[in-house]
Amino acid sequence: MVVRKNIVITGASSGLGEGMARKFAAQGRNLALCARRRERLDALAAELVERHPGIRVVVRELDVNDHDRVFTVFEEFRAELGTLDRVIVNAGLGKGQPIGKGHFDANRQTVETNLVAGLAQCEAAVSIFREQNAGHLVVVSSFSALRGMPRNMTAYAASKAGIATLADGIRVDLLNTPIRVTTVLPGYIESEMTRRSSGRTPLLASAETGVRALVNVIEKEPVRACVPSWPWTPLSVLVRVAPARLLRRFV
Repeated sequence: MVVRKNIVITGASSGLGEGMARKFAAQGRNLALCARRRERLDALAAELVERHPGIRVVVRELDVNDHDRVFTVFEEFRAELGTLDRVIVNAGLGKGQPIGKGHFDANRQTVETNLVAGLAQCEAAVSIFREQNAGHLVVVSSFSALRGMPRNMTAYAASKAGIATLADGIRVDLLNTPIRVTTVLPGYIESEMTRRSSGRTPLLASAETGVRALVNVIEKEPVRACVPSWPWTPLSVLVRVAPARLLRRFV
């Protein structure tokens, strides 16, 4: 197994991004962390370096919807660390609303952040990987990408399906190169995005369980994986064939 020493994580100030940073730091990896909340990144970096003195942690404030800055920040990370061995496209937004209910702005922001800004991150990462002739691109999609979803999840699921398909295309384009591409589809994992609805969210995994499973999968570098594997891998088969009425009832 290839050890990816220098790892970029976007959306690293909270949730899955922060959790992955902690796990990779404990494995002795160098980290390049970016998010909008710089003060939280600084606090996280200081904590990680104190706990794991042998690693380097560099941070940048970044709104991934500022596409030009995405490219600038990734290049700055490479300059500081020497190489970028893995980029985890994790930054995302989950504020969708039912279509046709007067919330176009919320749905637009969700799609722009999860898909268009995701494209910018993939472009920046793969450009560097092509120059290096090495690297691992990880795209954090969602279990909801497997099927069109109702209500508040409609735009969100569409955006996550889009970024998953983008990753698939990049993977095909990079066949027979040393560059690897992994798409992960998390199920319900405790985070800031799920916390408000955690009391009624079915099959919700704890943050610790979810992040541990996520990091383990990323280290194996599969083409695509549901996380955690149980129960989301068998459910992925069912959700593709479930009648729309059943899907609407339980999602």
